[in-house]
Amino acid sequence: MTMPSRRPSRRRSRPAVMTAAMLMACVSACATVPSGGRVVSGKTADRAEQADDPYVRLIPVRPRTGWSPTQIVSGFLYASASFDDGQKVAREYLAGNTGWKVGTRPAVTVFGDARFEPRIEKMNDTQATVKLAGKQLGAINTDGQYTADPRDVVVSFQLTRTQPGTWRITGLPTEGQVGLLLTKADVDRAFRSMNLYFFTPDQRRLVPNGVFLPLANRRHLATHLVRALLSGPTSWLSPAVKSAFPANTKLLGGGVDIDKDDIATVNLSREAAGGNPERMSSQLSWTLRQLSEIKQWRLKIDGDEIAPDGHDATQPIRSWQEYAPDGNLSEEAQSAETPYFIGEKGLLSGLASGEENPLTQSLAYRLIRPAVAPDKSEAAGLSPDRSQVLLTKGVVGAREVQTLLVHQRPGSRFTAPTWDRNNQLWVVETDKNKSWLWVRKRGQPFQRVEHWGLGGREVLALRLARDGVRAAAIVKVDNRTQVQLGRIAYDDKGAIDAGIFLPVSSELEDAIDLSWRDYGTLAVLGRRRSESQVLPYLVPVSGSAISPLGGGIQGEPNSIAASPGAPVYLGTRNGQHNVICHQQLARDQFSEWTCPIKGSDPNYYR
Repeated sequence: MTMPSRRPSRRRSRPAVMTAAMLMACVSACATVPSGGRVVSGKTADRAEQADDPYVRLIPVRPRTGWSPTQIVSGFLYASASFDDGQKVAREYLAGNTGWKVGTRPAVTVFGDARFEPRIEKMNDTQATVKLAGKQLGAINTDGQYTADPRDVVVSFQLTRTQPGTWRITGLPTEGQVGLLLTKADVDRAFRSMNLYFFTPDQRRLVPNGVFLPLANRRHLATHLVRALLSGPTSWLSPAVKSAFPANTKLLGGGVDIDKDDIATVNLSREAAGGNPERMSSQLSWTLRQLSEIKQWRLKIDGDEIAPDGHDATQPIRSWQEYAPDGNLSEEAQSAETPYFIGEKGLLSGLASGEENPLTQSLAYRLIRPAVAPDKSEAAGLSPDRSQVLLTKGVVGAREVQTLLVHQRPGSRFTAPTWDRNNQLWVVETDKNKSWLWVRKRGQPFQRVEHWGLGGREVLALRLARDGVRAAAIVKVDNRTQVQLGRIAYDDKGAIDAGIFLPVSSELEDAIDLSWRDYGTLAVLGRRRSESQVLPYLVPVSGSAISPLGGGIQGEPNSIAASPGAPVYLGTRNGQHNVICHQQLARDQFSEWTCPIKGSDPNYYR
């Protein structure tokens, strides 16, 4: 990470209010607040855990006699960006009656990297108003959720001269801003984007919930993580998930204790006795495994050691794989995942050992963008003009094609269908200005989802994650595409709420297709502003920087398929032919692409 200058401009004769003490060279992305918006974090592909990013410590300077009102405001802003002293120095810039408090999980308004310059709006011998103008990117709530909200803002501070040569802040901004006012660089340096894990409603899988946590001291990060986990999911994800911890469960003692053998001890309050030890352990194991210094851990309730049924009291940090967000996929199961595609003769075909294996027989209607149900009893797709959703009963040997849904509005079309793990089929009907979400339970007609948060947008793609709770979409916003993430919730009567989608990344101007590579990373086809060609990229749902996938591709990619631990496949148009491409070395992110298979529209069995 390139750190911006922390020294105020000499042109303005501002004091050096902050000294940067680099304990390590910060060479990675830190928390990485995205300019396009952030939703939820996840396991970034091909890199270490984000908690291990080096930390740059900033030492604030105390206010000095003779500083002007603008210098006092600048000093306060710099000092409030340091979490090492609990904002003790920052409070020295305030008069005693401001009521300013910062908790362990503060609310933050995030501004662009350019530090806004304070200016005096009005001033007399005893009172001053200082205003700052800047570009806001978004906000971090007290639950750690980042929400993009880009706009120009102006905030004002009130100051009073308490004695000759001494100004102090008596009034903080009230223009709708809350908590700390930090730049993107401040957040990238002082926060870490971490996952908390909660259960799907049926408690069969875990779902990652990304939060921003301030990192004042690495030794305390495990404690902050567990306390955040016990406080529950963010408001964005809360309607869609469950926690195994009973209400009011607390972390006892001074926090999580990690001994010299890298064994952590989590001692919970007696309320936890009403919870399920297995499920509580799985949430804790998946949350704490992000810290490389923890190898094993123990669960205690009110001081008594607890051993879940069938497990030792000392648990490996990477236990409870049966609740993995992507499903309990062994390396053998991942390597055995085979894609399917539309072969040269228009038949749904599997790919085994590089050879095409037709699955369906001659079909009455041509099928594009196929998607096979998890139980492999049905396969859905679109008509070539994308005006109909089609279905084959069965997969192997299928001949019949049934029309499930026809576009309801002139000029609308459907996105590629996607299945969830409960064999429900999802598809978006869209035109240039609006969209409608449809879902079909097995054996029933499609039903339109009433609470659909992207109804006022054109949607180019929708894919359900393997956890069944999250959905990734490509959305048109102001004539540009955004990759966004939503959550699927159900009320007590089974009604679906897909109402909140938030941006993950705006780095790709022309995203056209996406697929889930794993629970924290998307494989996306898109084009960066500086590029002329649509190319494949890995896009972390944490909002971290995207990275290119493979090299040397020929033709025009138009579809992408990915699966945990398996090769990524592309559907491309090369001259007059549709071909399927894959990397020569599947485990090398930058391996060259090769395109040996004639066909289109690759996809994976879920």
